[in-house]
Parts: sequence; structure tokens; C-alpha cells
Amino acid sequence: MPEVDAKTNTANKPKSAPQKAMEKLGLLRDIDLALHLPMRYEDETRLTPIGQTREGETVQCEGEVIECRVETRGRRVLLVRMEDESGDLLLRFIHFYPSHQKTMAVGQRIRVRGELRHGFFGREMVHPTFKAVSEDTPLATALTPVYPASNGLPQTYLRRAIASGLKRADLGELLPSGVVPPSLPSLRDALTFLHHPPAQARLMTLEDHSHPAWQRLKFEELLAQQISQMQAQRERALLKAPALKAQRGGLVEKLLGVLPFGLTGAQQRVSEEIAQELALPQPMHRLLQGDVGSGKTVVAALAAAVAIDAGWQCALMAPTEILAEQHFKKLIGWLEPLGLKVAWLTGSVKGKARQKMLDAAADGSAQLVIGTHAVIEDKVKFAKLGLAIIDEQHRFGVAQRLALRKKLASMDLEPHLLMMSATPIPRTLAMTYFADLAVSTIDELPPGRTPIVTKVFADSKRFNVIEKIHDEVANKGAQVYWVCPLIEESEALDLNNATETHAELSAALEGFAVGLLHGRMAPADKAAVMAEFSAGRTSVLVATTVIEVGVDVPNASLMVIEHAERFGLSQLHQLRGRVGRGAVASVCVLLYTGPLSDTGKSRLKAMAETNDGFEIARRDLEIRGPGEFMGARQSGAELLRFADLQEDSGLLQAARRLAPQLLDKYPQAARRQVERWLGSKAEFLKA
Repeated sequence: MPEVDAKTNTANKPKSAPQKAMEKLGLLRDIDLALHLPMRYEDETRLTPIGQTREGETVQCEGEVIECRVETRGRRVLLVRMEDESGDLLLRFIHFYPSHQKTMAVGQRIRVRGELRHGFFGREMVHPTFKAVSEDTPLATALTPVYPASNGLPQTYLRRAIASGLKRADLGELLPSGVVPPSLPSLRDALTFLHHPPAQARLMTLEDHSHPAWQRLKFEELLAQQISQMQAQRERALLKAPALKAQRGGLVEKLLGVLPFGLTGAQQRVSEEIAQELALPQPMHRLLQGDVGSGKTVVAALAAAVAIDAGWQCALMAPTEILAEQHFKKLIGWLEPLGLKVAWLTGSVKGKARQKMLDAAADGSAQLVIGTHAVIEDKVKFAKLGLAIIDEQHRFGVAQRLALRKKLASMDLEPHLLMMSATPIPRTLAMTYFADLAVSTIDELPPGRTPIVTKVFADSKRFNVIEKIHDEVANKGAQVYWVCPLIEESEALDLNNATETHAELSAALEGFAVGLLHGRMAPADKAAVMAEFSAGRTSVLVATTVIEVGVDVPNASLMVIEHAERFGLSQLHQLRGRVGRGAVASVCVLLYTGPLSDTGKSRLKAMAETNDGFEIARRDLEIRGPGEFMGARQSGAELLRFADLQEDSGLLQAARRLAPQLLDKYPQAARRQVERWLGSKAEFLKA
């Protein structure tokens, strides 16, 4: 009989459910297991006599089973009664197996842990953890870790795997001596402590992550992240890009001459910053941020004019067709009179019209191509793409941004990249996730913008709000947005949908046109509805969040956001920015359905208190953490698992100071640090 290779045989075995679950959690390497830290701990180091237990406490008790039976009133329930010298305790199991009855047979000694409550039959626990023991079975000597898990992955299996991975993982010190603050333990000691804290460890310092062991992990993680960012920045500096310089008396000056308004000081400043960087032969990687309505589009137009003036093409990509169309209309109005050809490319452009646009991009006759993600499809070729502009950059994935940058690969050049965001980024977030980006900020609104008054009402005031709308429309000729979160009824979320609200408002506002706009409408229908509203022929527009960005109707002075508690703070601020774009005083009404969560209260309070996008962004970061700001840059995986941007700013500053020193003096250690902590995720920081 031929000899069987044990490795081959193991590799061909089907994976168990726990193995598959661990792969889904990304627990593939020993270091992954070592860094999979407990979300909480259970104290199994002490026993509480049954008679001394108090309601609501989670305790561990030990005793002898005196009764074990199955009740079948309505549904099968396993009832087990145990006792010790101080009292007795009923255990109730609604879901159970025959093995449960065997383990907890009458006369068996068991140890149970769970939350105590007082039921009809005295003290009881529902679904406690349990195990058979003898009188000399020792108690645990360390707190028991409870790990983040998923279906099909029992804690016992995960604990064994992590304990084994922790022993095997290479946790040797990578950093030179003197780099780590002396008050912090070694990495191995920190991880061993966090996985198996001794019984006397202070739970509070473990749970709030203030313990020195946690501080060591946060410092290491932030350092790896900063090294990765600076590495990406240095690598990009080695790449080549076309040097784009505006011509004296050329397109930029002509564009400034035809604009129906003057630039604000902030617009002028950031336009000059961008023009200076476009003139360099290295690819620009810049984020243009500014509050809602601060005039980012005109800055983008001036950047495009620089590129086109230098003989190169520009592509502008927006996340939605409505936003792309808003840009198209504005830019075509500014640039076509100057003799430029602007192409329009979205998923709805089909057949001959699409081919005509593709040909214009490929032969260079279209100097500016505007569209949605259709712009980055493989079929779209550019003759000479010099500048790529991405609006609402957080709405695009890493792969999409990289695809746009590769449109010049055949020339061994990278296009310059300008990303725009109306969600201002708090300083701590910019220092962390966008450390490799140059950031230009428009911190001034154009003159003539009226402040928006924000009012918060419970849904019980809905009728009063509709009466107010009738008054505004009938007596003042105002136009109104009414925003709904869903289109169709959902069993999971009891929300009014846009269609129902449209019918309700149409009946309440008889004689006035009420439009309906949602994401499932055909592009031509959307365009027609928006055209009617923009022209003033529709008084009220009931819409989903497709109007979140880009829509510009100066006469619209009232916005109602229904179920405002369901929206994120950044999204509420974006929606509110659709009004207040003209000279008329504007109001935003937030209708909510109670009871409100603490997060919901915080969001609505922030909206009522400030119109400042930078303050909104700061509060949003406090409420939700950095995930939303990162958007698809995370690609589904958090880049910071342990560090907290608000709490750990001191560690972040130390990591920022240390990262360039390590890259310069200890490049090998710097590379291994990134590999250990980020693995393949380091690539996402480069996009």
C-alpha cells in the first residue's frame, strides 16, 4: 500500500464549521489569533454560595443536582434544580440537548454561571453556562476571556485556538531599544496579560482600554499605520505625472472672466494650492474639503482648466447620476462657451450616443469627461488623462479609485488625483487615515448665503408641519423638500415610504404640484422630475436621499426630514445643505419617532445647535468613531482595531514623530511592523 502524505491528506479534508467561521473572521495566521482580543471577561475564579446571591448579579455557583425533568406545557423546557449548604437554585433551559440531561443528572455535582433572577419558584438562572465537576475541581486562576465570534464558532474552540496561536506567534520585539515608552510592557507580556488576566486584575482598566497592556497594543498599531501612510507618500513621490501648467492669458483666466460671480478668498487660496501642485512632475494626491455649499465645483472647474490648458484631459467622477448631471450642467455652462468639448458618460447613456462619447474620450477630442462609475470601465480609454477628480470620494471603493488612476498606465505616468468631500475631516482623523494626503480646505461660504434654522419635532406634530408647508407654498411661493428614508414598506423598519408620503401630501396640498423622486426611477424620469422642481413648476419634492448631494435649487427654502433619527449626522447635514442656497431665510425640520436612543438624541441635538460642518464632523466622530469617514477606504475591514482617535491622541502624536525615524534608520523593522499589524490592509491606505 502506498504511503500517504499526511500534509496532503489534511489539506484535502473538508473544513469544519468552526474552521470556516475562523477564516471569515480573518483568523488565518498565528499573529491574527494572538491579536484577536477579548471583548469582555467572565470571573470564574470564585464561587458564590447560592444563599448569598442577589438578583441581577452574574455569579458562579456550585452544588448537587436534586431534580432534572422536562416540562411540556406549550413547549419543552428542561428544569434542573441544584442545591448547596446555603440554598437551592432552579436552572431553566428552553433550548437543550439530551447531553444536557446526562451532564446534569440527579446526584451530579455541577458548576454554573449566569445572571440570577427571582422567578415564581424562587432563585433561578435561564440558560447559564454549566459543567460537571467534582469536589476537588480547581477554580480558574485567571479571568475567562469572551471573544468576538460568529455562528458555528464556540468560545471553547476559539479559546483553544487562540491559546495555541499565542504560543506559536512570533511576538519578538521589532522596535529598537529606547523606542517604546518605558512604562509599557513587552508585546508578548501585554498580549498574554490581555488574554489571561489574573483574578486580581482591575476589570475597569481592561474594559476601558486604559491598562498599560492595552496602551502597548495601541501604540504598536498606530505606529504601523503611520509608517504605512508615510511609506505610501514616499512611494508616490517616486512616480511620474504630467507637469500641468496654466498658460498666461489662457483657459483659467478666460474661465474666471465668464463666471457670474467672484471667487471667495478661500476658493482663490485652494485653487492656487492645487495649481502649484499640478505643475509638479509627481502625481498630486490631494483632498479638497469644504462645507456644504462652499463652492468646491468651481475650484474643480479651475483645476480642470489648468489640465486642459496644458494639453491634457480631465475626468470627473461622481457617485450618483443626479450629482454627475449637476456637475455636467454647471461645467458645460462655464466651459463650452470657451470652446471646450465636455463628454457625458453614465450607465444610462446607451448605443450610438455612448459610442460617440467613448470615441471622444479615446481620441482626445473630449477634453473633459464627466460621469459616474461608468468612467472607470475597461472600455473607457483616454488619449491623455492628466487629472482625475473624484467627488464625494468616500462613496467610492479602493478598487474604483485605483482603476481611475491606472488610465494612464500605458504612458508610464499617473494622472493627478483631486478628491473632494463635503464631509469635513476632523484633524485627528486627517492625521491618521489621510496622513499621506495634502488637504485643501474651503473654510468660507460665498456671500449671500442665509443661515438655516433647524427645528426638531416629534412625529406627533406632523399635521402642524404639513399646515406650515401649505402656508409657505400658498402665501410665499416657497419650494419644499420632504425627505423619506425608504421607498417600500419594510417589516424590519416601521417607516413611512416615499410613495405613501407623496400621496398624503398631494391630498393635503390640493392645487399644488407635488413631485416624487427615488432611486429606482429610470434616469430620464429622475431628470424630468428634477427639471420641473428646478424650474419652479413643482412646489414640493418628496424624495429619498438621492438628493443628498449636488442638487441646487436656490428657491427651495424649507426641508422636512422624516424619521431623522434613522439618518447619520453627516447625512443629515448634507441633506440640510440643499436649502439655504438663495437669499430667502431657510428652515430644516427634523421629524423623529420616539423613543430616541442616546445616539439619536446626540445627532438631533448637534443638528439643532450648529450649522458648522467642521463641528458636525467632530461630533460625528465622537458619536460613531472613524468608520463612516473612512468609507470604502476600509474595504470592509477596520484599519484601526484597538486605538481610539479621541482618547489616544498622545500615542498618535508619538507614533507620527517616530515613523519617519524608523523608515530612515531601521527600514527592515519598519516593514515588519507594517506586515505584523496591517498585512494586506496596508494597500488600502494607498488608494
